[in-house]
Amino acid sequence: MRLLLIWLINAIALLVLPYIVSGVQLKGIGTALIVAVVLGLINAFLRPLLVVLTLPVTVVTLGLFIFVINALLFWLASHVVKGFEVSGFWAALFGSLLYSLISWILSALVFGERATNV
Repeated sequence: MRLLLIWLINAIALLVLPYIVSGVQLKGIGTALIVAVVLGLINAFLRPLLVVLTLPVTVVTLGLFIFVINALLFWLASHVVKGFEVSGFWAALFGSLLYSLISWILSALVFGERATNV
């Protein structure tokens, strides 16, 4: 049940993004649900590999390169899912940051203080 709630929270966060970031477009709630799954899979399988491979750059930039990785993976999701469009790197960067922030806030509201693992 918790996994389904997290999935819905992430989809809602995606639905809010086009109203905040002009470079992010989303067709509807069905697309948001699909993108939430795709982002979850990308972050589960591809992100750890990229973090390990880019560890020297991440250390040199004091961890700021993680934001670049997140933006590129967010952008990748837009290429995988039809109906989800991100216009460029900066839109992906701001979109990924706001997506994380919105989903974190919504998770904190729904789950209380136990939302730190989302």
